[in-house]
Amino acid sequence: MTIHAIRGRRRDQPALDTLPENVHYNDTGCEASAYCLECPLPKCKYDDPIWYHQFKQESRDEAILNTYAKGATVFEVAEYFRVSSRTIHRALRRGRTSILGSAGLVSV
Repeated sequence: MTIHAIRGRRRDQPALDTLPENVHYNDTGCEASAYCLECPLPKCKYDDPIWYHQFKQESRDEAILNTYAKGATVFEVAEYFRVSSRTIHRALRRGRTSILGSAGLVSV
């Protein structure tokens, strides 16, 4: 018995599961978008998970900085975002470093 007999196809026949027209693709999206084809992200989160983690962190840090700049205390911001006050301090430090770095005042 050959391996082709086990798989159920002959060598001269294409594998049916590799043909795109024989594959049912259910576009379920992810938490970033309901559908992959309508995703606003420049990269797919599944292609580069490290990039996606950094993207989410930078977006959250920006929201934290904006909330803090409106006059909220560190503890109020932490409660609003459901994170620790230490996380808020880290976000504020990263925000200050990136602002100073973009102004050329600090080498990042």
